[in-house]
Amino acid sequence: MLTAGWTCSYHLLQNGGRQIVNLQLPGDILGLQGLFLGVPSLSFQAVTDVEVLEVPASDFMQALKRNNQTVASVYRAALRDEAIIVEHLANLGGGDATQSLAHFLLETGVRLSQLGLASETGYLCPLSQDEIADVLGLSSVHVNRVLRHFREEGLVTFRDGFVRIHDYQRLVTLASFDPVYLGRVRAFPDAVAGSD
Repeated sequence: MLTAGWTCSYHLLQNGGRQIVNLQLPGDILGLQGLFLGVPSLSFQAVTDVEVLEVPASDFMQALKRNNQTVASVYRAALRDEAIIVEHLANLGGGDATQSLAHFLLETGVRLSQLGLASETGYLCPLSQDEIADVLGLSSVHVNRVLRHFREEGLVTFRDGFVRIHDYQRLVTLASFDPVYLGRVRAFPDAVAGSD
């Protein structure tokens, strides 16, 4: 279980590139596929310094046998991961880089807000434009263009590791964003640490 920091799960492509499939944030479980399928289908890479709580597979399986609440929590986590990946696939297939990037920025913000690490006005984001490009299946040049467009339109500024959202509702409309797939969505806190 990731207890601090960000990681990404990815798949290597035949052309030598990579497709980032999902981001993992504190509280996320890493490697469920390998545990239940016997072979990991994804690789993980730290995006920031991380802290990980390692649980031996035998202990994890015993906990599942003993406690239905643990089973339900793991099942919810797996379904949420699947829902996020389905949204990413839909955005990849949609072909609209502006909508995809807006959706990704909002999704990341909501996920962080569930941890008390974001608000409607922004959040700390350690991702590079290259990493965002690998999430969205775009070139970093294209991501840079869309971010510049967002800045010029007064929607979003991404600078020095901080995503500042200037017009949240307009961004939601642009992205056709409905966070219901992320599960229980709590209200955004009033402020973000480090946003001043």
